[in-house]
Amino acid sequence: MLTSRRPRMFVARLDPRTESAPLARYLLRAYLSGLPSGGRYCDTAELLLCELFANAVQHSDAPDDRHIEIRFALTGSRLRLEVHDASTALPSVHAAAPDDEHGRGLFLVSELAERWGCASRPCGIGKFVWALIAPAV
Repeated sequence: MLTSRRPRMFVARLDPRTESAPLARYLLRAYLSGLPSGGRYCDTAELLLCELFANAVQHSDAPDDRHIEIRFALTGSRLRLEVHDASTALPSVHAAAPDDEHGRGLFLVSELAERWGCASRPCGIGKFVWALIAPAV
């Protein structure tokens, strides 16, 4: 008998390079395609994942051989995104000037996520940044 099951948490480790961002987006889209209402999270989730991943690449003080781990899970009706890295640098929201080319990523995360935050990794190396995303209506 074939039964339909909700996907569990998805975890992947990617190279800490900007070129890994399209793969992260692809993996998120694949995960969401397995959810009955996955399309309701897609646009916001892709944007926030890209911002969190870019921050992990750009602002990391971790050695180049450390991977960035991405995690996705549906918790109730909220999609939880996590980006883990070995960096000790904590993220913070900055007010970008109108002509700044960078510096708006966490502002977008704080505006579009229902909640977000940062915590130390359980293994004691680095941190993870998480965001909860409500489904679009």
